[in-house]
Amino acid sequence: MTFDCLLEGGTIYDGTGADPVVADVGIAGGRITAIGDLGAAEAERRLDVAGLAVAPGFIDLHTHSDFTLLVNGHAESQVHQGVTTEVVGQCGISCAPVNCDADIEKNGVGYMAGHICLGWRSFGDYLKRLEATPLGVNVAAFVGQGTVQQAVMGDALRAPEPEELAQMERLVEEAFEQGAAGLSSGLEYWPGRLSKVEHLVPLVEVAARRDGLYATHVRNRDIYYDIGFGEAISTARAAGARLQISHIQPKFGAPDYAMEHTLEMIALAGRHGLDCAFDVIPHDWSHTRVSAILPPWALQGGPEALLDRLADPKQRARMKQNPDPMWRIVSAGHWHEIRLLRSDENPHLVGATFEEIGRDRGVDPYDAALDLLREEGEGLHQLLWTSRSFSEADIRLCLQQPDCAVISDTLALAPYGALEEQIGSLSGYGWAARFLGTYVRDEALLSLAEGIRKVTAVPAARLGLKDRGSLAVGMQADIVVFEAERIASRCTIEAPRRYATGIAHVLVNGRPVVQDGARLDANPGRVLRLSG
Repeated sequence: MTFDCLLEGGTIYDGTGADPVVADVGIAGGRITAIGDLGAAEAERRLDVAGLAVAPGFIDLHTHSDFTLLVNGHAESQVHQGVTTEVVGQCGISCAPVNCDADIEKNGVGYMAGHICLGWRSFGDYLKRLEATPLGVNVAAFVGQGTVQQAVMGDALRAPEPEELAQMERLVEEAFEQGAAGLSSGLEYWPGRLSKVEHLVPLVEVAARRDGLYATHVRNRDIYYDIGFGEAISTARAAGARLQISHIQPKFGAPDYAMEHTLEMIALAGRHGLDCAFDVIPHDWSHTRVSAILPPWALQGGPEALLDRLADPKQRARMKQNPDPMWRIVSAGHWHEIRLLRSDENPHLVGATFEEIGRDRGVDPYDAALDLLREEGEGLHQLLWTSRSFSEADIRLCLQQPDCAVISDTLALAPYGALEEQIGSLSGYGWAARFLGTYVRDEALLSLAEGIRKVTAVPAARLGLKDRGSLAVGMQADIVVFEAERIASRCTIEAPRRYATGIAHVLVNGRPVVQDGARLDANPGRVLRLSG
């Protein structure tokens, strides 16, 4: 028996949550072809992994790397912490379908002007562009409900007419025909926040017919958390769809019992037949676009119209009186807990609190935020901020639930080249390592076997991936090898672009992309078309 690669003597965590075993793993043709005592076999590459944990490659169920992967597909921030598959197109925002390049520029999370040639329109064309890009990770893509709505209705501040809703259904159907893995919504973001449940159900029904997952960033997770989560459950129930509640932890402003109550709602729905699961970000920082704090009327007409409104003192004052802000921490005036995360025009301010920015500029912190938006110009939707809006107790409670997956909610980045100064979250370079190092090893909240299951088999099952997410003969050889006692995030507010520690080897589709902790030139990732 001859293998392309042989991992010798590792402690195998197969992803199912079962107790680990010590064995060799033989790989040929991109798949696992044998597990056991393979010491007598021949292999082109042999890696001694004795004393190290050998696990399925981590699957990031929720990212916003749609555009950054086209700029640099090496996905360094992900690969260096053991991620081998990620899912883009979340929170209702995808790079397609679109009517023109301006739609991509306006809505693409992580958009960077001048770094790639645009030109795609359909969802399938976007996937083809991804396939033409050397990828360090596998990529599955959801189609975003907000993007579909914008493609049909533009910036119209109204409910869709029946014929417009039918056109949206056709676009979602086409996206699934062309390889979409699911449908997402972002009901706190423009324009998804305009949609009511009767506008969502017909689109989610398309996903249900395709057995695609419906993932939703619910309408709110603070004062009216139960309305937001209830709407998600109602939508999926009425559509007959499988539901994934994205980054479920309630935000600042929710009552202390909100997480417990939400889990009770989900459990009851499950007992009545709804297939519902959820995921969490493994830290208490919440991040989003600064423009998300604005009321819907302010966003109508696109960036140019918004810039005009920001220059008008009366309209600016009206914006600040938003009765239903995405972040209650803003309306509460906790500016000392909100930090600038990304700014193309003011990068020197990244990491500063808005209390500090306002004080240094001699203005109210709210005006400082609006000033920064205006200074970004046409790229104002790429201005990001972050706050400590989540509860650690809520995160721990969720992690102890068997159906909870762990996600990054960030971008695949690289600390060099065009992406060098970009940032998606404070844990973008270390979310998986933080989960396994802090919550699993240091706090012993879960066993290592169970922790690994939450970033492998659990997300694989939600996506419907049959050949990834566990270590077994016949599975694709997406594998991470790491030191359980050393794996840790090194990200800080001051230095958020540090690679995690403890990762020894990473294989994607059977080819090493990290060996002995060093990144290799290989980029064997694939676009995973899960429908069509």
